[in-house]
This record gives sequence, structure tokens and C-alpha cells, in this order.
Amino acid sequence: MTNVDADTGVLAGEPRMLIDGELRYTDSGALFDVEHPASEQVVGQATDGTVTDVERATAAARRAFDESDWSRDLDFRYHCVNQLHEALTQEQERLRRIVITEVGCPVSVSGSQIESPIAEVKHWADHGRNFDYLVDTGIHETQLGPARRKIQYDAVGVVGAITPWNVPFYLNIAETVPALMAGNTVVLKPAQLTPWSGTELGRIIAEKTDIPAGVFNVVTSNANEVGAALSADPRVDMITFTGSTATGRAILAAGASTVKKTLLELGGKSTHIVCDDADFTACLPMAAMFACVMSGQSCILSSRVLLPRSRYDEGLEILKTMMEQFPVGDPWTPGIMQGPQISAMQRQKTLGLIQSGIADGARLITGGGIPENLPTGYYVQPTLLADVDPASEIAQTEIFGPVITVTPYDTDDEAVEISNNTIYGLSGDVTSADDGRALNIALRLRTGSVTTNGHSFFGITSPFGGTKQSGLGHRNGDEGYREYLNSKTIGVRP
Repeated sequence: MTNVDADTGVLAGEPRMLIDGELRYTDSGALFDVEHPASEQVVGQATDGTVTDVERATAAARRAFDESDWSRDLDFRYHCVNQLHEALTQEQERLRRIVITEVGCPVSVSGSQIESPIAEVKHWADHGRNFDYLVDTGIHETQLGPARRKIQYDAVGVVGAITPWNVPFYLNIAETVPALMAGNTVVLKPAQLTPWSGTELGRIIAEKTDIPAGVFNVVTSNANEVGAALSADPRVDMITFTGSTATGRAILAAGASTVKKTLLELGGKSTHIVCDDADFTACLPMAAMFACVMSGQSCILSSRVLLPRSRYDEGLEILKTMMEQFPVGDPWTPGIMQGPQISAMQRQKTLGLIQSGIADGARLITGGGIPENLPTGYYVQPTLLADVDPASEIAQTEIFGPVITVTPYDTDDEAVEISNNTIYGLSGDVTSADDGRALNIALRLRTGSVTTNGHSFFGITSPFGGTKQSGLGHRNGDEGYREYLNSKTIGVRP
């Protein structure tokens, strides 16, 4: 174990991956660097796994599924997942420091990245324990006479989980724990920028649970071909992936030859429709906060704000004031709510899209550059762009930075049309003094989820997923658990 740096709080994580119950380095001993985005300094390393390593992990997961009782012993799975919950709770503060180190997530808002996913482990243990894996649907008339039908839910098999860097520990839990509780075995490939949020999970499972060797594996790598190999491997029955739409398309293509089951949560370009009867002083400060609190690195962020033309200037002034006052800085400092972008590349992408928006006619209200008081670290000023053409690049491209674009509209119909006119359909917001009006607009949006009047759609008990090119399938809720199961219909004597 490495120690916390006394001055910065930075913490290096587990450098080894977990394959077939063994914490190990890749055969060559190759490592890749992990950088702290708030200091731009290398703070540790992780083993640089290869295609051979992912093949070993897949072989171990295949054997564990085919030859062990893991998929059939519900009580044992419940015991193991509860052990994992207890172990993660014990190591909660270490995990928090690792996430802050890797991601630059401010300590003040780290609860959603640490406490929430740890609580979800316990939820999935209980959900899986109480789930009905054999359902009697009653007697049905057929051409051959009456038959009673039962539906059996079986584990899919080997699940390959490829996760992103924005909320890495949360998504490592969300993509693997329900899969494990449902009886699957797992190979986790964490993002290159945040390997420790995966390797720490592997270490804790190996050291503090009775999960058998091969049931859970972690392969870290700085090479894209490792994830591609996992997606294409015929021994893998299912791929679950969260990340960009472009990578999601590549994963679909890689799994096509084996018709692999695929669960995808992809990009978003969501809108917040603010109606002319809304309380601007209540809803717009929250819109600005949500745009900045994770440095804009959130797929469900409603980064496009649509304001009624009749109150356009009023809304812009409220957003401007909030974004100029938003606390940006060192993620280790209490009270800071926006940290750095994850990397130099991500910051450059964000700044480049801002300039593209200005070139296309958007008006820069505030921000647009690097904070003068933060010359070190990959920081971007909270940025507000007005008069944004809904067909422009910045209105159509997921930015993943602390940027709000604002477009005026005249009617509810026009607002709905603007909202629906992208390739994405992940989430959205509607605010109106009239709950019925807000609901009517929400019902017309081609998106997987909508928050109306601040009442959030998101939670572990409700399905979450995208439409159009924002994804396939769902996480959370009963629907999300069933994604990791195959259904089998059986006809029996009445």
C-alpha cells in the first residue's frame, strides 16, 4: 500500500490487475502513468495489460461460470456481495482519495462517487436475493390445448464491462455488481485515465470477500485494443459499456460476429426547457450549478438551456451571475465544487468547442478560457454562450465541460422541436409553474429520462437508459437487473 502525500492528500492506488484470483502485473512488467489533473503531475502507475491478459481473464471467467456453482448458488452470492459492501464501507475514505486523485472530483461533492455506489452494492444484494427467477404466468390456450407457462431467468454468462473515467468507481459498481448478483462472471476493463478505481475494487474482492477465483477479473491497459479484444471474444456473452457514442458503435461492431448481448449508455446532449411561467430565480441557479459541479463531465447534463424569448435577457443575467460566482479550484479544498477537467486533451477539446461556437455566431457572456488564478491543473472557466444556433456544432456535439449554451424560443412546440433535433436522447429537464404543462412537454421529448420542476428521474429503483444514439438497454430498477439475465419460457402441464 502506498501512503497519502501529507501535503496534497494525493493517494496512489493498487497497480496490479486481478486475473483468476491473483493480483498480478503483466508479464513484461510494463506500467503506464496515472496523472492528477489538479497538479498535472504523475502520481503513480498501473500495470499495462495486454490482449494476452484479457484473454487469460476471459478464460478464467468462462471457466468459473461453466464449472462452478456461482450462477446457481443464490445464497452464496448474497453472502459474497454483502461481504463486498462491508469491505467497501471500511475502505470508503481510501477510495474517496483515489477518486479525487484520478478524476479531480472535489471532495465537497464526492458523495455521489463514493457513498452512493457503496450503498448500491447493498441494494443489489437485497434486490437479487428477493428477485423471482422462476415466474408462473398462468394457463394459456394454445392450438395443442391448454399449457401452463413459466418464465425462468438465467444468468447471461460472462459479462465484459468497459467503463469510463468521469465517475469511475460508481460505474465500476453499477456495471459489475448487479451482473455478479444475477449469477454472471465478470471481466472489468476500467478507463485508461482512472485504472485505480478498478484495481482497488479487484484488490478488495480478492482480499476481503469469498468471491471465487475467476468470478471477478480486472484488466488495466493503456491500449485500446484490449477493450476491443474483450468486445470481440466469443467466450464473452455480454458487453456493458458506458462512454462515447463513437466507441459504442465500435463495440457493437466488434460484438456483431457473435451476436453479443450489448448494454450501452452513450453520449447525451440534453436540454433544459424553461417555460415563460417558470421561477427563474429558483431553477436557473440550479441549472448553472449542475453544469459545473462535475466540471461538466456528465452524460446526463442538460447543457442546452432553452429560454423563452420574452424573458431571454433576464434568464441570461441570472445564469451569468451564478457561473461567475461558482467556486472553482483545488478539489482537495472544502467548499470547492468544480475541479479540473480530467486531462489536457479534454480541456483542449472543451476550449476548442467554445471557440467553434463563437465562430458560428454564439455570443460569449462569461468564461471561455482558463482561470487566471489556476495556471496549474486542467481547469476551464464556467462558460455561458448565448444566441446559439441549434444546428451549430456546439449545439449538436457533447462538450463534456462546464459550458452552457442558451437558445431562445417562442412556443412550447418550438422548444420540443429543438430538443429532439439531435442524434442523442439520454435525459432532459422541463421547468414550468404548471406541473401539467411540464409533464405535457416531457411526454413529447424523445429521450430516456426527464426531470420536471426539479423532481429527479434518477435513482437505483427506476430504469435509466437512452433513446436514439444515446444507448441500448437500461441500468437500475427491475429492468436494469433483468439486463444481466436471459429469459426462458417453459410450457408445462396445466
